[in-house]
Amino acid sequence: MRPVDKGVAPAVYNRYQDAGQDLQGRLGDYCSYCERQIETNLAVEHVRPKSLNQALETVWTNFLLGCVNCNSSKGDAAIDLANFFWPDADNTLRAFDYLKGGLVQPNSALDQHLIAIATATINLVGLDKYPGNAGREPTTSDKRWLRRQQAWEKAELCREMLAEKNEPIVRDLIVEVAVARGEFSIWWTVFAGDADMRRRLRVAFVGTHAASFDMNEDLVPRAGGQL
Repeated sequence: MRPVDKGVAPAVYNRYQDAGQDLQGRLGDYCSYCERQIETNLAVEHVRPKSLNQALETVWTNFLLGCVNCNSSKGDAAIDLANFFWPDADNTLRAFDYLKGGLVQPNSALDQHLIAIATATINLVGLDKYPGNAGREPTTSDKRWLRRQQAWEKAELCREMLAEKNEPIVRDLIVEVAVARGEFSIWWTVFAGDADMRRRLRVAFVGTHAASFDMNEDLVPRAGGQL
């Protein structure tokens, strides 16, 4: 899950829907949870549901971007922020491992308390919904698992292409492909060991929280966050 930086509120909103364009300008047209690139129907997502927190309905700090699948998985559950990891507050790349084939699981290097929070976050937005996962099967319209699988295959193909022809123009083209597809965390994982590609990806994906990375593009704790 890509750590993001929304910045300060650019406006005061009378309707939460009016924040959509500003959010996409700051974060790109990606779901804040599953990271898919969504051209249409990318909604202003309320971290704490507006149905239970009317005072936060039009508040910038309560906004992220959500696809229909992550939104519907999250629903209107009451949210205690400390029980989950949030891409605008934590270095969420440290929370999860993205595995070959696109599976998402808690980072096993975390302590047990943090693993429990990572697991709860995965369950909250349904990143554990994939065929064969008993009790967590996706609906026929939920293709997030498939998009992660496809992104992983595309990223590996690009890495192989780069190994055969390691030139700046090839690196530029790979970044263009990644930005067009989304799934930042998968690209970042597949290009482990290549700090230049990771830097290029981080810079190209608008709104990625730069201070969550050190000078070698390794992950560091986020100030003020849980992780």
